[in-house]
Amino acid sequence: MKVTLLDYGAGNVRSVRNAIRAAGHQVIDITKPDDILKADKLIFPGVGSFGSAMARLQECGYIEPLLAYLKADRPFLGICLGLQTLFEGSEECLGVAGLGLIKGQVKKFDETKMSVPHIGWNGVVRHKQSALFNDYNGEKLYFVHSYRAMASEENREWVLTTTNYSDEFVSSVQKGNVTACQFHPEKSGQAGINILKNFIEATVPTTIDLTAQPQETKLAKRIIACLDVRNNDNGDLVVTKGDQYDVRDKGEVRNLGKPVELARRYYEEGADEVTFLNITAFRNFPMEDQPMIEVLQRTSENVFVPLTIGGGIREFTDSTGKDYTSLDVAAEYFRSGADKVSIGSDAVLAVEEYLKTGQKSGKTSIEQISHVYGNQAVVISVDPRRVYVKSPDDTSHHTIETTTPGPKGEKYCWYQCTVLGGREGRDLDAYQLAKSCEELGAGEILLNCIDRDGTNSGFDHELINHVRNAVTIPVIASSGAGKPEHFSEVFAKTNAEAALAAGIFHRREVPIETVKEHLRDQGIETR
Repeated sequence: MKVTLLDYGAGNVRSVRNAIRAAGHQVIDITKPDDILKADKLIFPGVGSFGSAMARLQECGYIEPLLAYLKADRPFLGICLGLQTLFEGSEECLGVAGLGLIKGQVKKFDETKMSVPHIGWNGVVRHKQSALFNDYNGEKLYFVHSYRAMASEENREWVLTTTNYSDEFVSSVQKGNVTACQFHPEKSGQAGINILKNFIEATVPTTIDLTAQPQETKLAKRIIACLDVRNNDNGDLVVTKGDQYDVRDKGEVRNLGKPVELARRYYEEGADEVTFLNITAFRNFPMEDQPMIEVLQRTSENVFVPLTIGGGIREFTDSTGKDYTSLDVAAEYFRSGADKVSIGSDAVLAVEEYLKTGQKSGKTSIEQISHVYGNQAVVISVDPRRVYVKSPDDTSHHTIETTTPGPKGEKYCWYQCTVLGGREGRDLDAYQLAKSCEELGAGEILLNCIDRDGTNSGFDHELINHVRNAVTIPVIASSGAGKPEHFSEVFAKTNAEAALAAGIFHRREVPIETVKEHLRDQGIETR
C-alpha cells in the first residue's frame, strides 16, 4: 500500500520514510495542495516549532485541503507537532492559530518540576481500544518535546493514551480515522514500526483489558553510544576513540570499525540513542560531498532510534567559495537523517559574545536552529577540564569544593571550557556556558570531561551536579565510563537524564545489554 507523506520541508522526515518502508509500504510525497485530498493514508510528521510549522503550512497552501481531509474523517496520523497542530493553539507561539480540530491549548511543561524538554523513552496508558496499538506489549516509546496537550472535559473524547512526566499529558489522540501521537514511532524501534504498520494496515482493534495495564508511566534513563568519526591516514572514514582527546596510538589513528555498521550494531544491542561526532578533516568540502551526510543517510535506513550529529555545525565557506550558515548545515543534516545537532566550539564563541553584550543577537547557531526546529533539536557539547585553585577568591569563575584535591593540595576547582577538540582553553567556565546556552535556546547538554576521557575511572559526578544545578534542560553524562557500575552510580549520585560511552562499547569490553541488565537489577528505569 502507498502512504502519502506531508513533508513541508522541516526536520528529519527521512526517518519516517525509512520506517514506513521498513513496515513494508511505499511512500508518496505531497508536492502540491491537491495531493492531500488524493491521499488514501496521510501521515503528517510535524517537526520544529509550532509557529514555524503553521507558517510553513500556510505558505504551502496546505491548511485548507488538510482541514477538509481531516473533517471528512479520512485516515490520518500526526506525529509530534502533527498532534499539537490539531489543537487550537500553543503557548510556544501565542496568537498563532492551530488547525482547531481539538479544543484546548498546548502548554509548556513545568520547568520547576522536571527537566524540559521531555526527552527519552516513556510509556503510554491506553484509555480506549484502538487498532493503532494492536500487538503492543507496553514497550517504551521515544518522546522529545517541550510542550504538551492536557486532557480536559472539552477534548476527552479524543484522548487515546496518556503519559506521565510530572503531570499526566495526552500522548496520543483518536477520533474516527483521525489519529495523532506525541511520541515518534519512527524513532521507537520495532514497537514504533509496528504502530506505523497498524495505522496503514489494521482496521479492527484487538480488544484488551484496559484495567490490567499499569496506570502510570516512568521515563527511562538513556544509554547512548557515541561514535567519533574521522578519516584515517589512508583516507578511510573510521570510528576512533581518544585518550584525553588524542586519537592516535603508535602514530596511527585508532580504527575501531566502520560508522554505519557500528551504529546498526548498537541499535540491535539496545542503545537508546546513537551520537556521531564528526572529527573529520572534510569540513571545508562542499556540503553535498560531506562524508557524514552519507553516513547519516545509510544509518537512518536501519537504525530506528534518535541520531545526533556533532562537529562542524557552524557557518563556513567551502573550497568552492560557497557560503553556508549554521542553519544551512543543520538543515542538511536533518534532511539526511539526524534528529538533533550537537554544537561545540561554536557554542563557546556564541556565549562569549552573549556575555560580553548581554544581548541575544538572533544570529548564533543555537538561536537560529532552535527557532526553526525547536530547542529539543539543539545539543551543546561541553569539553571542560579542571583548573585547581586554593580558594574561590582566586578566580572569578564558578568553583566547587572538590573531594579530589589538586596537585598542590588545592581543595577547589573550576571547569574551564575548551575549543578545537580540547586544544585551547578559554576564559569561560562550564557553569556559565551551560546556563547561557539554555538562555540562547539549547535543549540539552552533552557534558564531557577531558580529565576523565579514556580513563575508565567513572563519570565526574562533581562536574555533572555542578552543571545540573545551572540548567533546567536535560544533561547527558559523558567521559570516564569503564564498567556497568559507573552507569548506576552516575544515575544514583546525580540527576543526569542519560549517560554516554564510546570505547568500552566499541571494544565490547562492556556490552550495552550488560549495562541495561545491571541498571534494572539496581531498580533504575530502563527501556
